[in-house]
Amino acid sequence: MTVSDLAGVEWRKSSRSGAGNDCVELVVGRSGAAVRDSKNAEYGHLAFADIEWGAFVGALKGDLIGTR
Repeated sequence: MTVSDLAGVEWRKSSRSGAGNDCVELVVGRSGAAVRDSKNAEYGHLAFADIEWGAFVGALKGDLIGTR
């Protein structure tokens, strides 16, 4: 995911984040995903390519557990 992919995007917060601003925000784009700290958004973001993001989400869902 490139910086140009993030132009004009709307960052999403988890519905479980509550009323505060202490959470991680996410945007999924054409070529991957990016995450940032909602209370320090000006510090930048971490970007992941499609394959990296897919592997991460797969691991969370248990798809990759035990495949090493």
